Amino acid sequence: MKFTTCFISLVLSSLTTASIFGGQTVLDDPELSVPGDNPLTFCKATTDDKLVIKYVDLIPNPPEAGKVLKIEAAGNFTEEIAEGAYVLLSVKYNRLITLFSSKENLCDQMKNVDKECPLQKGMINITKEVELPTRIPPGTYDVLADAYDNEDQKLTCLTAKVTFKA
Repeated sequence: MKFTTCFISLVLSSLTTASIFGGQTVLDDPELSVPGDNPLTFCKATTDDKLVIKYVDLIPNPPEAGKVLKIEAAGNFTEEIAEGAYVLLSVKYNRLITLFSSKENLCDQMKNVDKECPLQKGMINITKEVELPTRIPPGTYDVLADAYDNEDQKLTCLTAKVTFKA
């Protein structure tokens, strides 16, 4: 569970700068890559998202078991984000086994990165450190985070794929 929490922190931190839910499909398209040093991709072209992500950097990238993962991210909210915004999260192991699937209150999660709702229109910067467990089962972990405002309008949708070796 600690591993899943780390991945959720990773994705939520990315979202604030930021298939399974709502018909989203994970695509392998280099043009959908999130700017920066990270394994993140957008679920689709982001022309109408309310969160425009400038970059997300992971240190180290790829994340390593037993190491501290530092997440640095920046983005621009095109409008104020009020209480009631949410994120649909899913973490899968080796594409088959769902480890975690949940609807999370975005404003509650923002407290983990020292931010509170309403999230003001404009630039936002996030820095977060997450200690990864020393024992992470080898395999590929797929994360989907699909974020919406309190009126069910898309903020952004991100995916990440990270492989841990034995």
